[in-house]
Amino acid sequence: MSYIIAIDQGTTSSRAIVFDHAGNIVSVGQKEHEQILPKAGWVEHDAAEIWTNVREVVGQALSRANLTRHDIDSVGITNQRETAVVWDRNTGEPVYNAIVWQDTRTQGIVDELAADGGTDRYKDRVGLPLATYFSGTKIKWILDNVDGARERAEAGDLMFGTTDSWVLWNLTGGTNGGVHATDVTNASRTLFMNLDSLTWNEEILADFGVPVSMMPEIRSSSEVYGHVAGSQLLREVPVAGILGDQQAATFGQAAFNQGEAKNTYGTGCFLIFNTGEEIVHSENGLLTTVAYKLGENKTVYALEGSIAVAGSLVQWFRDQLGIIASAPEIEELAQKVEDNGGVYIVPAFSGLFAPHWRPEARGAIVGLTRFANKNHMARAALEATAFQTREVLDAVNSDAGVPLTELRVDGGMVANDALMQFQSDILGVPVVRPKITETTALGAAYAAGLATGFWNDLGELTAKWAEDKRWEPTMDVAERERQMRLWRKAVARTLDWVDEDVK
Repeated sequence: MSYIIAIDQGTTSSRAIVFDHAGNIVSVGQKEHEQILPKAGWVEHDAAEIWTNVREVVGQALSRANLTRHDIDSVGITNQRETAVVWDRNTGEPVYNAIVWQDTRTQGIVDELAADGGTDRYKDRVGLPLATYFSGTKIKWILDNVDGARERAEAGDLMFGTTDSWVLWNLTGGTNGGVHATDVTNASRTLFMNLDSLTWNEEILADFGVPVSMMPEIRSSSEVYGHVAGSQLLREVPVAGILGDQQAATFGQAAFNQGEAKNTYGTGCFLIFNTGEEIVHSENGLLTTVAYKLGENKTVYALEGSIAVAGSLVQWFRDQLGIIASAPEIEELAQKVEDNGGVYIVPAFSGLFAPHWRPEARGAIVGLTRFANKNHMARAALEATAFQTREVLDAVNSDAGVPLTELRVDGGMVANDALMQFQSDILGVPVVRPKITETTALGAAYAAGLATGFWNDLGELTAKWAEDKRWEPTMDVAERERQMRLWRKAVARTLDWVDEDVK
């Protein structure tokens, strides 16, 4: 058995990627799922469609590599982390669409809970502020708003999971003995897990009105949870690794040591800084989260800066504005101009995440003159991701006390040379892309392979990491700080937009 398959259940698509022992990609299957947008601020997925797509992409990946289940050592799972699925344990049917991490409908629940103790009410225990981003408020919304859901939950008939749990439960049998579990990284994104003991906090669950019986068992990130069941293509293959997508990317980047960091440029943008076995509480708007836990080994923690909109701003240019027909076109437009022409785009479509945590903010395009054209707009869209990353990295440097000397990057947007050069310029440090940029799926594969002995240890995985390209900063300090000053002015224009009359 020479291969591992990673299931990457992401925000816009589900993928299955087969890796060999060297960590190289052998084959890929991928299928997008519908983005359901019923109202402003509401973002949903059809969990049944996601499970159908997962099975299909597994078949694609196996057939394209001419492999069968007998060639596969184990399965790793990585996933969009805070997206909440609630389903019936007896029928296997979701009671409502999955509510996506980007969804902001639960701001009223956040305000209600924050009335007693503020948004940091639970932060010392779970590492997170009260925010619409996390799973907890989404579960409460479903129980409060779906007819009969609360009664069914209190009767023990409903189950909750982020999409890793949903995929795992279905893979391992569903209503016929499916394993209801999650790993520590996903559990740390719910608002419900004690960071120190890695257990569900029953007091917080009670405050939200969420029965403990709904919650999956919390397990490590690397162990055999169960085996693929029934007549599925991977039947009898062990499922042995689970990591939330950003932690998986950190693992795939081999950032195993305290002080190492990576930034993933996907739908959103997520910087994770490894703090080792120490729980570090941020004073600068970052999240405290679990980086990984390998079997019985000690837990490794991290600080995270979460940016809601990165690649999805490019999608907005394509799908909502029609300025481009495909995502790569935005780089072509951006390279037609020397600078942004004074235009700044702050994509606060769901409010501002780290380090601001301002849910009432909304997107803004500022600095417009008649000189500005679509090329300047395209450049400003790319630069928005780099500016937001600089804000997060400044917060990391303040919390960690040790300046980051280089940034490892991954995700779909790192193929964009113009963006990566500007990122290095605005940070003032080198930006480094690895040879294998599919680090999210690779991290899940690594976690599974460590559990089964396919790979021996972290040292072996570290040796596999290889640099592909490095960007060095070329912008002088004065220009860098001028750009950041203008960016901060632009951010200020987005604040306090939503009030009682504006939603």
